[in-house]
Amino acid sequence: MTALSVKFSQALARGRRAPRAPDSRESLLLALLRKRATAHSVGADALEALLRDQIRWALPIERTPHPAELTE
Repeated sequence: MTALSVKFSQALARGRRAPRAPDSRESLLLALLRKRATAHSVGADALEALLRDQIRWALPIERTPHPAELTE
């Protein structure tokens, strides 16, 4: 096996590694917002819609209890 073949196989192996988990919710949201902006700029409407759903899912949400739940 030549040195070039070894380097090529190593590059392929590095490309297959699982992506690192985000450090925080903020960094996850920032990455999703950047990807959504890129999808919007290139006109990838389906991808942008998917990313919007992921952004909504990743947002911190505080649920306000219904008044009936407060009396129980």
